[in-house]
Amino acid sequence: MSDYILEMNHITKEFYGIKALDDVNIKIKPCKIHALCGENGAGKSTLMNVLSGVYPYGTYSGDIIYKGSLCQFHNIKQSEAKGIVIIHQELALSPYLSVAENVFLGNEQRDKYGVIDWTKTHNRAQEMLAKVGLMNEDLNAPVNSLGVGKQQLIEIARAMTKKVELLILDEPTAALNDEESRCLLNLMLDLKKNGITCIMISHKLGEISYAADSITVIRDGKTIETIEKDKEGISEDRIIKGMVGRELKNRYPKRNHKIGKQIFSVEHWNVFHPDDAARQVIKDISFHVGAGEVVGFAGLMGAGRTELAMSVFGRSYGQKISGTVRINGKQVLIKNVKDAINNKLAYVSEDRKSYGLILIDSVRGNMTLAALSKFFSKKGVVKSNDEIIAAEQYRKKINVKTSSVNQNVSSLSGGNQQKVVLAKWMLTQPDVLILDEPTRGIDIGAKYEIYSIINELAKAGKAIVVISSELQEVMGTCDRIYIINEGHICGEVTSQEASQENIMRCIMEDNRKEGH
Repeated sequence: MSDYILEMNHITKEFYGIKALDDVNIKIKPCKIHALCGENGAGKSTLMNVLSGVYPYGTYSGDIIYKGSLCQFHNIKQSEAKGIVIIHQELALSPYLSVAENVFLGNEQRDKYGVIDWTKTHNRAQEMLAKVGLMNEDLNAPVNSLGVGKQQLIEIARAMTKKVELLILDEPTAALNDEESRCLLNLMLDLKKNGITCIMISHKLGEISYAADSITVIRDGKTIETIEKDKEGISEDRIIKGMVGRELKNRYPKRNHKIGKQIFSVEHWNVFHPDDAARQVIKDISFHVGAGEVVGFAGLMGAGRTELAMSVFGRSYGQKISGTVRINGKQVLIKNVKDAINNKLAYVSEDRKSYGLILIDSVRGNMTLAALSKFFSKKGVVKSNDEIIAAEQYRKKINVKTSSVNQNVSSLSGGNQQKVVLAKWMLTQPDVLILDEPTRGIDIGAKYEIYSIINELAKAGKAIVVISSELQEVMGTCDRIYIINEGHICGEVTSQEASQENIMRCIMEDNRKEGH
């Protein structure tokens, strides 16, 4: 009997005449956690989509050998019947259905007449949720009322109902905070003890070092190497070198330029919840940013950072909003997104799929969208040639990996989609740029490129705000950091004063003051 539960041999897959996978080989041992690492667009998700039948047999070449048998999956149902279940980065839950309904979505518990047996559904849902640590969850609550961390666990519970033997998790912790991420990784370790093999795709090298037994590095659609933890140990520097093809000595590029006069300020900003006029979300926040300055906002998940950014950017969040915004010393009234753009304020959302991109449109269409009326049209007629020239210029400038600016943006990797969103707002020629989780779900090489873009924008005299859940990122990219907790600013530190300990201490002290 083979030592491996899965072998994928000589897998080759093409899109638009370009090889996304080029003779990839990978072997997975049973009851282990195997990580796939690589830059965005390296082919990791494509390989797992081949395995799970998303890309059916016949659309690729090569062999899949699972539990000693050659498999040719034509759809996801066939791979799931064999015990292979994939959880994609974008969760596939139905937001308005209940927790119990989502656990058995597509696998409904029916009686002998084909009618859904709700007693059985609730009993089995409770049993499955207990296995992933959600013992006391309200089974009737709509799933969109839960946090992303719990939704991720519900996806895993759903996989358990399908008698999973090989679980594939694509960027499982991308949208989770540190505490939720650690809980999920510990759950994967428990699943391993219970005989379930896991394949995880992740860009968070610390998490890989913590949980993975082995790592396969993929670069430009080719297998570079597989590292065994028990034989060689897992070094982050080695993984990075395998991913990007070179040593990355500095995670954050250095920035040497002067900070100019204050060009953006928000004073006494107050925001109430969009669905509850009595609940104040942002409480009397004031901050400022100078020309060429990068200012960070650090805080725990749910502290109010995104709510602050969206409310400032055209009142995209909240109600009963009050306060003053000044740009270049002048008080501006921003009632909507159009006003924000006209006042040279830009916002890159943390959710690029929902708020940043039109997925059915091209790279070109997405890049020029926000600047269309001002720079790429005349008397209501779009100037297509100008669009193409500008999109091509930015494609090269920020290194978007695409065969053409006419390629559909949904076919790009997450990192390249993020660059398209950045290009969209850079083309509006803003003076102030708010970046909300600018590197979420992208690899370390693409992160470095985005940090370099931030530096270039700062060098050009832009005022930049960076919101990030990764404290190291805030400390590595920002000149000053505001610490936000429970909807108000509880501290401010310079980059020299900043440390994870100082930031967390500030939050904990504020919690004690507030009696939380």
